Amino acid sequence: MSHTAPREATPPRPWAALSLIALIFLNMLGFGIVVPLLPFYGKSFDAPAWQIALIFSAFSVGTFFGEPFWGRLSDKYGRKPLLVSTIVANGLCYLALAFAPNAWMAIVIRLAGGLFSGNGSIIQGYIADVTPPERRTRSMSWMSAAWNVGLIVGPTLGGLFAKPSLGPIGFQLPLFISAGLFLTSALSIALFIRESRQRETEPVHRPNRWAATGEAARHPVIGRLMLVTFLVGFAFTGVESIFGLWTQERYGWGPREIGWAFMFVGIASAVTQLLFTGPLSERYGQGRMLAIGMAVTLVCLAVQPFSTSGPMTVVLLSLSAIGQSVAWPNVSALISETADPHRQGQILGLNNAMSALARVVGPFCAGLSFSGISIHGPFWQGAIAVAPTILLALTAGRLARAPQQGGPA
Repeated sequence: MSHTAPREATPPRPWAALSLIALIFLNMLGFGIVVPLLPFYGKSFDAPAWQIALIFSAFSVGTFFGEPFWGRLSDKYGRKPLLVSTIVANGLCYLALAFAPNAWMAIVIRLAGGLFSGNGSIIQGYIADVTPPERRTRSMSWMSAAWNVGLIVGPTLGGLFAKPSLGPIGFQLPLFISAGLFLTSALSIALFIRESRQRETEPVHRPNRWAATGEAARHPVIGRLMLVTFLVGFAFTGVESIFGLWTQERYGWGPREIGWAFMFVGIASAVTQLLFTGPLSERYGQGRMLAIGMAVTLVCLAVQPFSTSGPMTVVLLSLSAIGQSVAWPNVSALISETADPHRQGQILGLNNAMSALARVVGPFCAGLSFSGISIHGPFWQGAIAVAPTILLALTAGRLARAPQQGGPA
């Protein structure tokens, strides 16, 4: 199979990646408006706790199936049409959520929304198409920063416009705003963002999802990075899911204190990704910075059960987020540099699907260890999961610099 990069349809503007990242911020702003409201939205239907949990998890299940599918199609038909169509569909799902008659319909809509929201691989593929390898980690980190800022600002807007006392109708305005942001983003991409790839005229072999997963898992670099993605996602989403319960037990915190804590975490992540991740990786190497980020995360998870105050807890959580902010863009950049250019979207999608799977499995296992072992169990469980990722990161970085030996690269 040829590893020659596909030609661009038209030369993108010099700031193409940054323009797309700015528009993707609107998506994450729309996403951030709705997510913190979901528990109260579910309660407005008098839904039991397990149905509310399904409203959350259905989105990640949809993303698990969507990421490799849309990434694979964007490799074949181009990034722009798939990006516009998935964002429009996602916006329509938020609009439909405003009129859901019951919790079950909300679950179905969230499943569809997750499927169409699984377009991160398209965005990453576009950035990889228009960014030289030596600058790719920097661009990927800016993309992650845009997501974090959206998740910081969004919940504030959602809280301002939601009226839970009115029942389901009280959530319509924030859902309308969210849908409007998605549709505005799609229209702007359609008008102002150029396609980064030429549509293929010759057939290129692309195995189906499951065959591609097997190839990727066997690849010496991509397989290790996908395992890093799953293990760290498993650890951190597990901790996030029980953090409110844990701080309630330790400090008597409520939603307000938890909201402030995650605001500091989001700010720490965004600042790290905007200012430090790219330059550090360019200077010291992607594999090394990935390993350092994992080591910081491991230490913070292991020490957190011994924290003695709320401020210490927030500092440790923020440091853990900084470690991951240094690490995560390097995963996407290394995969994009290692994967066959004709299949970048599909391989990046498979990696994102591992992250989605972690968001389903991590909270479930964290809940079991929290209730069945100790309130500190999720932190210890997370530290154990992260430990092997340090070696995996160092090995993947070393092998990525060596001549490639085949596989889905």
